[in-house]
Amino acid sequence: MMTGAVMVFAGCRGGSAVPFRDAGLGVPELRAMLADPDPEVQARGAFGLSLHGRAAAEAVPELVRVLKSPAPLARQNAALALAAVGPEARAAVPTLTELLADPEWAVRRQAALALGAVGPDAKPALPALKKLESDPHGAVRTAAREARRSLGG
Repeated sequence: MMTGAVMVFAGCRGGSAVPFRDAGLGVPELRAMLADPDPEVQARGAFGLSLHGRAAAEAVPELVRVLKSPAPLARQNAALALAAVGPEARAAVPTLTELLADPEWAVRRQAALALGAVGPDAKPALPALKKLESDPHGAVRTAAREARRSLGG
């Protein structure tokens, strides 16, 4: 195992821990990765941005675009990065709300967590979060409940 490397769990449906090879890249380089046509590169860029937290706020428009990727891991990691940005990701609320109906449970879970991290500006998502109370995956139900509590609903 690499020492000092960031580890990431690869895949929505399973996978294994692998070293994050893009550790150490700055926000500009990671933003550029979001524009790559390869969904794997987009997913890596989004994950890297999640490590920068609020400093990645300037990437919100690109992350919103990646939320619409055909690749589940790219969508999931974009939502992860938006959660790390927090309230400054308010522009992503409509697209994150749409993702609450994603066919992949891990994407639905991460979208709910991201909406909770955005805070009060995500209140329009409360009805969609309430619908997740009957999701077949416990992790999704838990994330939706936590998000609703964060939003005061």
